[in-house]
Parts: sequence; C-alpha cells; structure tokens
Amino acid sequence: MAKLSSTPRTPVLPTVIDRLKAAAGEGGYLDKPEDIAPYTKSWRGNWQGASPLFLRPRTTGEMAAVVRICAETGTAIVPQGGNTGLTYGGQPGTGMNEVIVSTARMKAIREIDLKNDTITVEAGVVLQEIQRQAAEVNRLFPLSLGAEGTCQIGGNISTNAGGIQVLRYGNTRSLVLGLEVVLPDGQIWDGLRGLRKDNTGYDLKQLFIGGEGTLGIITAAVLKLFPRPSETQSAWVAVGTPDDAVALLGLMRQELGESVSSFELISRPTVELLLAGVPGSSDPMPVAYPWYVLTEVSGQGEPGSLAEPLSLVLGLAVEKGIAQDAVLAASGEQARKLWKLREDLPFGVQAAGGAVPHDVSVPLSRITEFIRRADAAMLKAYPSSRFCCFGHVGDGNLHYNPVRPADWTFDQWNAEREAINKIVHDIVVELGGSISAEHGIGVVRREENLRYKSPVEIDLMTRIKRVLDPSNIMNPGKVIPL
Repeated sequence: MAKLSSTPRTPVLPTVIDRLKAAAGEGGYLDKPEDIAPYTKSWRGNWQGASPLFLRPRTTGEMAAVVRICAETGTAIVPQGGNTGLTYGGQPGTGMNEVIVSTARMKAIREIDLKNDTITVEAGVVLQEIQRQAAEVNRLFPLSLGAEGTCQIGGNISTNAGGIQVLRYGNTRSLVLGLEVVLPDGQIWDGLRGLRKDNTGYDLKQLFIGGEGTLGIITAAVLKLFPRPSETQSAWVAVGTPDDAVALLGLMRQELGESVSSFELISRPTVELLLAGVPGSSDPMPVAYPWYVLTEVSGQGEPGSLAEPLSLVLGLAVEKGIAQDAVLAASGEQARKLWKLREDLPFGVQAAGGAVPHDVSVPLSRITEFIRRADAAMLKAYPSSRFCCFGHVGDGNLHYNPVRPADWTFDQWNAEREAINKIVHDIVVELGGSISAEHGIGVVRREENLRYKSPVEIDLMTRIKRVLDPSNIMNPGKVIPL
C-alpha cells in the first residue's frame, strides 16, 4: 500500500496573492478577512477555517490561469461551489495556507440541445436554475435536494449528489454525459461530449464525479434532460415497519412500473422532532403511526390520470396489511406541503440539538436489519438516546441520526461522536453497505473511510491522486489524508 503523508505548507506569499488576483480578472477576488469569512465556514456552522484569498474566476481560461500559478508556486487550492456540503470538503483548514477558488461566477447556460435532450452548463449555475431552464423547454432535470436553491451543479457533480428522485433517474453520476475540467497543472480537459455511448477507452469523467475537487476543478458539464412529466401524484402512507415500507415499494413498482419516482421513509420520532422544532409544521394524519412513506408517481398522461392507479395500489397495500393508512394529495399545493415536510426534517433534527448524523446505504433487503441492530446497539450503549431515521429508502440510503438524550448537554453527546460513528458504521459495513451514500467523505469521514475501505482501494485512490496531482495542491487532506 502506498504511504500516505501530509504535504507541509507555509502561508501564501504576498507576491503569489498579487499574481492570483491579476489572473482572476476584474471582480474576481475577495481579500478582506471579513469578506472571506463566510466562505471559510461550514454550512452547519460547526467548522471555521481561514484563508488569505477568495478567488472567483469568471471563465474557464481565468480558472486555468489561477490554477497554473498555484501549481507553479505550490499553493494549495480549496475548490468551492455553493458551500452547502456537510463533510467539510469545501472549506479550508486554519493555517492560512490555502486559497479558496470558487465557481460562483461561472453561470452560463452554454447550450440546450432538445434533439439530444441535453443541457450544457457552467459549474456555478445553481441547481434550481437548471431545473427552471429545463422546465421552460418542457424538459426535466431530475436532480432534486433540499439545498437546490443555493447549491451549484459543479459541487453536485463533485460530491455525486443524490436526492429524492434517485430511485427513477439515478444519482448525479447517472445524469452527466460530459465534463470540462481544469486539471491540477492548469491544463483544460475538454470532455464536453453529449454522447450516451463512447467506447474509446477509460471513462475519464468518472474520476471527477464524486472526486470532491481532489483531482481537478469541474468548470462545465453536459447533463441529461428527460421528458417533463405532465402528471404527478403524491401520497403520505402509514406503515408499521421498515419491512412493510420495502414491501410497499415492491408492490408499487410491480403495479405502477417506472412511474414510481420517489419513495421516502420517515420514522415517527423524526416527525415529532419536526413538529416540535419547525414552526408551521403540521401532522398529515390525525393518528400517529410508527413509520411513514412519502411517495411520488409521475408520467406523461393526462392530469389526474395517475390518481386512481395510485389509490388502487395503496388500497391493495392496506388489504394486504402492508400499509395501515394513506393520504393522497388532493392538489398540487397539498403535495408541495407534504414534500416541504420532508425537506424540513433536517431542521427538526437540528432544533433538537446534538444529533450525530449518518448518511449511509445498505441493500434494500437489509434496511430493517440495519435499523433494528443500530437501535439495539445504541440503546445498549446509551439507554436514554433518541432516534431519528429518514431517507431515500428506494435506493437504500438512510439518514440515521441519534439525537442526544434529553438530560445530556450538547458537549456531552458530541464527545461520544466517534464511538457512535463506530457503532453505526460497523453495522453498515457488516451488512455490505457504505458509510457515505450521498454527502461525500470530505474531512469528516476521511479516517473512517481509511478504516473501512480495503487497502487495495485506498492504494488505488492514492495512486490516482499522485499521478494527477503530484504536488497535492488540489483540496489537500480531503477524502484521503495525502
């Protein structure tokens, strides 16, 4: 296995800072500490780094010029998109020896090709804007997540973001056809090909999708578009167990096929945290049930055409004992309210204070076993702990977030973070799962990634990093501690 080591760094020299400012172009940098500070802080506010310079080139050429100077001078770069990540992958350390390089001003929609069903965008375009642009030409870009109003597509690609429609359309990796990337030596790789089949060697774009900016800076992408659904129906369904939820998913897919686009599992304690912590939230049902599913079906039929098929399937689920009750959204507004509840679940957890978050995936067949074993192990170690579990059960991705006991302080619970992570992640790995399903590794999961991945995998990742970025200037210390 290749030896992992850290590259010693010194503060960035004033002469280098001046060169980088010039290369970034007019309006292309911030150098006052108070202006830089918001970009050094994590989205959850639990990490604060420091940087002497925030760069925001407007074009790929300017970005390449910035990176070339950094390569020449050995200056470390922290690539940054919308700064909405959850694993500290987009923030600098505290040594004032890294510059932040943002794609925020790279906002062009370069091309929409309706015959090819693709859209070519620059990395700084906000996800919601891509969704809007697609809708204007009667197409769908299906990537959808809570931060879509602020996250940028470059960051989504760099972390291989998931979201609520992975079940039908796949995660970000499945939605990218081509990339433009500035490499660690400042070269520009133009891989902006809108091809669905290209068997001419290694699929290089896959190195950068999910690479968290450690191998290069994504500056543009060719993305898949899909027919925009003309009919959508949503339902909130009560179930007794996660096993029932998995059975319901199977029944819905059997009866409704690929029209099942979203399928979210939510525990009752998570709903209660939402009701207590987020003003304006209301319970969709008058009776409490142990678990819920929020599901959506969509297709190209006439408006309302999926209401009866969905109702019939849910009725059949109740007859079979798979579901206990169901509420179908009677209007688009009611559907939006149901999905708003799902989007607000993390805020309910935050309001409870002291949750230890986990973004894990296991095979669908092991979901119930994971939850049962994790709950039991946590109660054995922490008898008064509380549980919050929700996620995209259609693709096996769960957010399992033990919440501090009511009689513990935040600091007491936070001190147990490593021990809690080991309890949860040991079970995940035993069940053939992953410790990061959609949030990435960053710094938060880096050491655990080393523990759970095989030596062969770590060695291969390290070799790739050293070949593409031998000076280790591109987001150093993230993903692997090189």
